Amino acid sequence: MTDAKIRLYVEQALSEGQSVPLTREAAHYLFGVMRRGVGDGVLLFDGQNGEWLAEVVEAGKRGGTLEVRRQTKPQQMPPDLWLVFAPIKKARTDFIVEKAAEMGAAKILPVQSEYTNSERIRQDRLQAHAVEAAEQCGGTYVPEVRELTKLSALLDHWPAERQLMFCDEAMVGQASVLHSAAQAGAPWAILIGPEGGFSEAERKRLHALPFAHPVSLGPRILRADTAAVAAMALWQTAMGDWG
Repeated sequence: MTDAKIRLYVEQALSEGQSVPLTREAAHYLFGVMRRGVGDGVLLFDGQNGEWLAEVVEAGKRGGTLEVRRQTKPQQMPPDLWLVFAPIKKARTDFIVEKAAEMGAAKILPVQSEYTNSERIRQDRLQAHAVEAAEQCGGTYVPEVRELTKLSALLDHWPAERQLMFCDEAMVGQASVLHSAAQAGAPWAILIGPEGGFSEAERKRLHALPFAHPVSLGPRILRADTAAVAAMALWQTAMGDWG
């Protein structure tokens, strides 16, 4: 069997000796685009049982079959971190979802705030971007991308135990309070606002929430997609699995 360099996410639970049928799309990618064939190795993961080496045993234009040989990596779950963000332009929203998956978000929640420009998203397309990002970065977990919901409704039903890192552009240049607010072992979320920022009413509500911790992301106002990456890096360094 040749060395495996291609990684595929499959929804079927994986175990040694298991046969895995390929969807038409996966078969086209593997055999038509990547030119793999019988005897070639492929790395598989299902989001729950780690990474596995599989061998192509059947290859066709509309399908194929892989057989699982052995586990190559144990399951690695991300920290219990949500990324909550207001969708922006299509390509930049795609970027946020991809980077969130790469950087270790457990769940991705698009929200509509008062100044959000996008009123709808393609949840299935964004979920596919999360899958592709996990395939490419070597992860064994794919974060769930939720449907778009109103920020106010999300806050109405917020779990009290989950802490919220609220990135407030009005605090540019001020000292961050993230480290002093850190709670070991607590679930967290990061909230990134829209291009127009949060409304005064939203900012007032967020500052009043007992579980919300406002932070500054430096001396300059960042674009929403840049802010998402910066905020996740800040949180992962302080409390995540980067240490």
